[in-house]
Amino acid sequence: MNYMQLEAIAMPVLISGLVLFMGYIVWDLAKKSNAGGFGTSILFFALGLGVFGFVIKTIVVAIIE
Repeated sequence: MNYMQLEAIAMPVLISGLVLFMGYIVWDLAKKSNAGGFGTSILFFALGLGVFGFVIKTIVVAIIE
């Protein structure tokens, strides 16, 4: 396995792990601050926009190449 293959496998796995960890952090923050249902949904919506932007960027770069 060369460097390019390792990077192609490791990057999506590690980024997915980071997104899941950030989701846990947001859930824990909402739970500890008693944000309620609406506040929790707003927090996850903001996190979702960041993840959505990353996915869109990846798709656009793949289309351009």
